[in-house]
Amino acid sequence: MQQITEPSSTLLGPARYVKRLGSIVTAAVFTFSVGSAQAADWDMPTPYGDSNFHTVNILQFADDVRDATDGELDITVHSSGSLIKHQEIKNSVRRGLVPIGELIMSRLANEDPLFEVDSVPYLASDYDQAWKLWQASKDVLAKRLERQRLKLLFAVPWPPQGIYTQFAVNTGEELKGVKMRAYNKSSEQLADLLGALPTQVEVPDIPTAFGTGRVDAMITSPSTGANTRAWDYLTHFNHAQLWLPKNMVVVNAKAFDALSEESQKALEDAAKVAEKRGWDASKKETEAKIKIMRDNGIKVSEPSPQLVKHLQKIGDAMTQEWLDRADESGQALLDAYKNQ
Repeated sequence: MQQITEPSSTLLGPARYVKRLGSIVTAAVFTFSVGSAQAADWDMPTPYGDSNFHTVNILQFADDVRDATDGELDITVHSSGSLIKHQEIKNSVRRGLVPIGELIMSRLANEDPLFEVDSVPYLASDYDQAWKLWQASKDVLAKRLERQRLKLLFAVPWPPQGIYTQFAVNTGEELKGVKMRAYNKSSEQLADLLGALPTQVEVPDIPTAFGTGRVDAMITSPSTGANTRAWDYLTHFNHAQLWLPKNMVVVNAKAFDALSEESQKALEDAAKVAEKRGWDASKKETEAKIKIMRDNGIKVSEPSPQLVKHLQKIGDAMTQEWLDRADESGQALLDAYKNQ
């Protein structure tokens, strides 16, 4: 089998700043005092590996902050869930165990349906639509996070989500009864509506889940497929472009307020740059990772008209169900998106 390596990234994020800690206790060493700004060393947990484009972007973000503040704010990135597991990152930042962290936005769907607006099938299925949706939703979501003493810094999308299987998918009927990996409420709901059997699996556990027969198919991005060597356990990728879920970076509000005004501005300025850089990297990631999968034997296909019709019907039903849960706030968000 051909051995491959990740393509070199245009994002300069030195891995020397990634440290592995053996205990979460170490993460609680950051200190701050309200009303008195001081130098800060921040530990930042992230869910994905060092070569993942999200992590590479965040490493560059940390470098930018360090340089802009002359070391007054020093962010150490802990990748691959090595410090805090993905499902615990948001609450760890909220409680002050760590001052900053990254997580997939739709993980908060059970708290508030507005956080899964980017994971409704075919609501925004390309980068232009996804950007417009983000412009319509980010202020609303930032205010929701403020209620939990969290500050939203920036968000970056994954490449469009597709369907990975061990067989060709032509109509969607082929997925009935298949054990399918899910990673958020929307992917779980979509699997249900396709007649599949959803199972929650985090990215680092994907190869093992397939190897042990826990799952037989998945909905995820070309990035995750290539990074987990999907050709070792799957044969087909349908580039269905269902949605573009986003990862977001949040900071503890008290930790942010404890920074000097100069460091606060440097952090926010670096976040703006990281967001643009991350969106550009995501676009390049889509093409690069699809090529890697093709080169390693994955059969890549575009969805047939029958499959698109089937998925759009499911998407319409999921949009209405989402609106029912999101009430007036959801409708206002969609109206703002459609009126851009």
